[in-house]
Amino acid sequence: MLKMNNIKKVFRTDLVETHALRDFSLQVEEKEFVAVTGPSGSGKTTFLNITGMLETFDGGVYELDNEDVSKLNDKQRSRLRNEKIGFIFQSFNLIPDLNLFDNVDVPLRYRGFNAKERKQRIENALERVGLSARLKHLPSQLSGGQQQRVAIARALAGDPRFLLADEPTGNLDSLMARQVMQLLEEINQQGTTIIMVTHDSELARRAHRNIHIVDGQVSDYQDLQPVLDVAEA
Repeated sequence: MLKMNNIKKVFRTDLVETHALRDFSLQVEEKEFVAVTGPSGSGKTTFLNITGMLETFDGGVYELDNEDVSKLNDKQRSRLRNEKIGFIFQSFNLIPDLNLFDNVDVPLRYRGFNAKERKQRIENALERVGLSARLKHLPSQLSGGQQQRVAIARALAGDPRFLLADEPTGNLDSLMARQVMQLLEEINQQGTTIIMVTHDSELARRAHRNIHIVDGQVSDYQDLQPVLDVAEA
């Protein structure tokens, strides 16, 4: 479903050349839940940005659903990204002056859905994350965990095949982090492929597979059995 072979990404300034990814190769199958770990500066975020087609790369081959991303122009990459990929960020990235309904609506408008379909998608997505009763609330009226659930609903409303999560629990306390992680596991069980960057070893162990990145390369693969939440044990 996702295949990278020998991906290279170099950041250049007048004096410095930084190799963010070097000969980076990875394959992710449909319906997998993959955790990506590694020290700061190892290339995790660069990998995630290239996966989401937010950044280009300097060499290698990246195929998403059998499409060679390197051969697509900007418009084609945007189409593929909007149709198949949802993003979840550590900082939620909600618009403070918009209520929950309108926050989830923003990316759907870019997709060109009509008002009726957008309304159905928004209501379904907020119901999936347990916030259907708070459609008219502002982000400031929610807890951090609830705001992250809105961000997940925003990603789900577009019905993506991939969810890319960059430290989705980084701004949450441990209880809220476990609740968000449980929601991501449920979404994965319903068929969505998830790639999650995290520094939290406990959360990483709950994924199907752990990929460790060091100095822009995959240094280790681990097939993991998801662990039970404390409340489930």
